[in-house]
Order: sequence, then C-alpha cells, then structure tokens
Amino acid sequence: YWKQYYQIMQRKGISEEYATREASRRTTLIGALMVKNNDADAMLCGTIANFDIHLRYINEVIGLRKSVSRYATMNVLILPGRTIFVCDTYVNINPNAEEIADITLLAAEEVRRFGVEPNIALLSHSNFGTSKDASAQKMSLAREIIIKRDSTLKVEGEMHGDAALDEKIRQRIFPNAQISGEANLLVMPNLDAANIAFNLMKVTAGEGITVGPILLGSERVVHVLTPTATVRRLVNMSALCSVDAITNR
Repeated sequence: YWKQYYQIMQRKGISEEYATREASRRTTLIGALMVKNNDADAMLCGTIANFDIHLRYINEVIGLRKSVSRYATMNVLILPGRTIFVCDTYVNINPNAEEIADITLLAAEEVRRFGVEPNIALLSHSNFGTSKDASAQKMSLAREIIIKRDSTLKVEGEMHGDAALDEKIRQRIFPNAQISGEANLLVMPNLDAANIAFNLMKVTAGEGITVGPILLGSERVVHVLTPTATVRRLVNMSALCSVDAITNR
C-alpha cells in the first residue's frame, strides 16, 4: 500500500520514507487504500482524532465523485413522529450561496436514498427577506441557484427554524411558500449553526436514533464518525455502508 500512496502523493511533497511510515500506521489511510483497491467495499473511521485528519486521507486517496465539486456532511435524527436531516455539520465552515446549493443538492440526493422525498428549508435568522444581512441574502440566493439546477426539488427559504418545522407558522408569515408540511432537510448557513443545532437536537430528543455524519460527495463509500459515536451509531452506520456498497457495485 505504501507504494501506491507514494505514487499518488509523490508530486505533493511526500517522500518514500514518509509514505512508508504513514501507510503502516495510519488506519484511515490504510482503509482508504483498501477501498480504492477493492480490498474492502466501504470504510468507517473517525472515532479517534479530528474529522479533518480523516477527510484529508480520504481526499488524497479516494477523492470526489465526478461532477462533484466539494464534500459535505449530513446527520440524521429519526424521531417517533418525524425524521430530520441536517447539513453541513462538519466540512464547509462558511459556504457561499453556490456552495450552499452544492451541499443542498448532494444532501437531497442522499435523502432520496433513504426513501424520503426531500422537503428542503434553507435556514437563517431572517424570514423571507426580513433581513438584508449577507448571511440571509446568501441563503435566499442559494434557493434561486438550487431551483435553476434542479427544478423538481421542493425548496424554500430563507426562514427561521420554527417556520421550517411548523406549517402554521410558515403560512402566517409567508403563505406563498413553495413547500408544504414539515421540512425534513434543514440546510444551515454555516458549519457552526449546523453542528450546534444537530447536537442540541440529538441530546434533547431523548429516544431519537441518530445516523451520521454521512459523508457526501466521495467517489467511494466512506464515512467519518466522531469520537462521541456510540455503539448503536456504529451499528447504524455499518448498515448504511453495507447498503451503499451493494448499491454502488
């Protein structure tokens, strides 16, 4: 494996000595090389160390899918009465409108793989133009870009979180909204908002089942967990990996 890693990285400042050392001790790197060589169908990593370290090895060895310009992550909270998808929880720190659109389209594709039709809310501190702040305008512009790229998607925003999850509130504020019922895919304006919101929901939801982070955009089936991942989440993600690996063969 070290020879292959060296071939990939030799023009990026990596020596044979470094490649030999890293490919013998970095489990995520080893796993990524196994997946690339079809010695493994999928990979779960991330229970130790920072997310960015694992994503770096994945990007170096496996890379992005064709026609995809960036990675993103999505977490899922399955509750007795609803299922909520939240993005981008770990990768893009402060995406612009075009990047928000990329993230949303990747997430919507994955939501459909769960057998759910995405009902998308682009969240903000602003409700349908009440603020001209750059962050609010970014989310509004992202909606326009998304619609141009996939007119079949049900997407609305920018809006508050309560308007996304409560149709009565949304109808009172903006009766001409292009989504109905509860939004199930919540797209946040930045990583802070997504990560904080999901972790708060996860803790306060009680008996809800959490899935993720689901890595979006990778060429192969690989996902980066977090050090707080429970055994149950590992089992859930293993099942997701298995289904994805079979589907992608």
